[in-house]
Amino acid sequence: MAVEDAMNQDPQVPPAQDEPVREHRLLPRLTLPGCWGALLLACLSFTPSLLPRGGVLQGLICGISAAIGYGLGVVAAYVWRAFADRDARSASRRSWLVLIVGAVVLFGVSFGLGQYWQHQIRLLMGVTDYNVLFTVACPFVAVLVFLLLLLAGRGLRALYHRAADLLGRWIGRRAARVVGWILVAGLAWAAFSGLLLNGFVNASNEAFSLRDTETPEGVHQPTSALRSGGPGSLVPWDSLGREGRAFADGGPSAQEIGAFTHRTAQEPIRAYAGLETSDDTETRAARAVADLERAGGFARENLLVMTTTGSGWVDPAAVDSFEYLGNGDAATVAIQYSYLPSWMSYLVDQSKARAAGRDLFDAVYDKWSKLPQDRRPRLFVAGESLGSFGGETAFSGEADLRNRTAGTVFAGPPNFNTLFREFSDHRDAGSPEIGPVYREGRTVRFTDDPATGTPPADRPWDGPRVLYLMHPSDPIVWWSPNLAFTEPDWIGERPGSDVLEAMVWIPFVTFWQVTADLPFSTGVPDGHGHTYKAAYVDAWKDIMRPEGFTAQDLNELKGIVSPPS
Repeated sequence: MAVEDAMNQDPQVPPAQDEPVREHRLLPRLTLPGCWGALLLACLSFTPSLLPRGGVLQGLICGISAAIGYGLGVVAAYVWRAFADRDARSASRRSWLVLIVGAVVLFGVSFGLGQYWQHQIRLLMGVTDYNVLFTVACPFVAVLVFLLLLLAGRGLRALYHRAADLLGRWIGRRAARVVGWILVAGLAWAAFSGLLLNGFVNASNEAFSLRDTETPEGVHQPTSALRSGGPGSLVPWDSLGREGRAFADGGPSAQEIGAFTHRTAQEPIRAYAGLETSDDTETRAARAVADLERAGGFARENLLVMTTTGSGWVDPAAVDSFEYLGNGDAATVAIQYSYLPSWMSYLVDQSKARAAGRDLFDAVYDKWSKLPQDRRPRLFVAGESLGSFGGETAFSGEADLRNRTAGTVFAGPPNFNTLFREFSDHRDAGSPEIGPVYREGRTVRFTDDPATGTPPADRPWDGPRVLYLMHPSDPIVWWSPNLAFTEPDWIGERPGSDVLEAMVWIPFVTFWQVTADLPFSTGVPDGHGHTYKAAYVDAWKDIMRPEGFTAQDLNELKGIVSPPS
C-alpha cells in the first residue's frame, strides 16, 4: 500500500509538478491489482484454522489478510510492468465492474464456506456458543480493519514523500528516494517495537502487577505448616502473589485423598515464592526450596518441581493429580517469574521463564543430590505452556532428563521449545509431527490423549519416562513465524482428530490465523486447544506408575480434578 505511489511515479517529473498529485493520493484511492490481491487473500482467510472463532475475530483476520493482499497485488503489478517495460495506466470501468461482480460472488461463497467450516470445528470440539450478530458483523469489521491499515500505509507514504523532498535539497532525487524509504521504514519499526510494543507490554505489566496484589475469592491464608505462607513459613503470605496464594491454599486435603484411594493419606506439601519474595530469580528459587525443606518436602516419597506459566499460575489439575496418585505422600515447589498472563508471557517473557526453570531445578537438585540415595524422594518435573519451556532449560537432552529425574510431564509445549524441537525434528522416519516417535520411544514420548496410549505401544518404556501432551488443535504448540512463508509438516500430513482436513497452508494467511488463535487457546472444552486438565490423570499414571488404581478409579479422578462444567 505504501509502496504503490513510489512504484508508479515517473522519476523524471520535477518535484514541483508532483505536489498536487501527492495531495490527492493521500486519500484512500485504490488500484485494481491491489484490490484483486485484497479480494483473493480476504476470501482465503475464511479457510479453517485450529480453533472455532466468532465473527468479530474472523473480520479482524479477514481485514489484515486483505491489507496484505492489497500490498502484494500492487507489488506484483509493478514487477509485471517493469518486465513489460510499460507505464501504469488507469483501469477501465469495465475492469472495475468485473472486480465488483467477482467480489460479490467470491466473497459470498467464501463467507458461506467459512461458516460451514466453523460449524464443523465447533462440532469436533463440542462448542455450542454461536452469535449470529457477530457473524453478520464480520464483513464490516473486515472493511474497517482494511481501511485503517490502508490509511496507515498512506500515512507512511506521505512521510516518505516529505523525507525525500527534504533529502532532495542536498542529494540526488534517486538517492533521496532510497534513503527516504530506509529512514521511514526504520522509524516505523522503531515506533512499533520501541513505543507501541514496549509501551503496551509495560502498561500491561503495571496493570497485572496491581492484580497480583489481590487474593482470589475463597482463598485464605493456610493454617497448615506444610504450605508456604502458613505458620512458620519462610515465605510471607503477602509475597506469594495472586496465583501463589491460590496454589498454597489449594489442592486436596489428606481426608479427600484418602476418600479416593481408600487408604490413610498424608497432607501434601506445597512450597512457593512470588515475585515480591525477591527481585532475583536465583534468590527466589533458594527461598522456595528452603521453605520446601522446612516443611519436610525432601522426606516425602514424591517431589515435583513445577515451572509456572507467566503470571505464576499452576494448573490445579496437574498438581492435584500428582498428589492424589501419590496418596498425599508428595511435595511440590514452584516460583513466579512474571505478572503477565500466559499468552503475553509466551511472546515477551521467554528469558524469565528460562531463568526460573533452570534456577529452581538446580536449587532443588543441589539439595536432593546430597541426600543418601536410600532417603531421596522420587524427583519429577512438570510444566505447561511456557512452563514447559522453562522446565526444559534445566536439561541438555534426553539422557540428562533420564539421569536426573524419575519422570517428566510437559503439556502444550511452545513450538520454540529447544528439546521439544530437537525430539520432534529428529523423530523416527514415518512418524508424523503431531505424534512423533523419538528413538523408538525409549524415554521420550508424545500423545494427545494418554488414555488411548503413548505410541509406540509395541516398544518397551523402561526407566524414567518423559511425556509430552500436545493437542493437534493447540495453537501454542504449532505457532511459529515460519508459518508465514513455509508449510509445516503438521499441515501437510494427515490432520489430528480435532482438526479439519480442509485446513491448508496459505502464505501469510495461515500465520495470521494461528496467531489470532493464541489468546483464545484455552477457551475451548477440555481435551482441545491448550486445555489439558483431565489428561494429567493418565499422564501421571504413566509417569509415576502407581499401583492399585483401576480404569474406573482413573475416570473418577478425572471427574474430581476436571469436573464437568
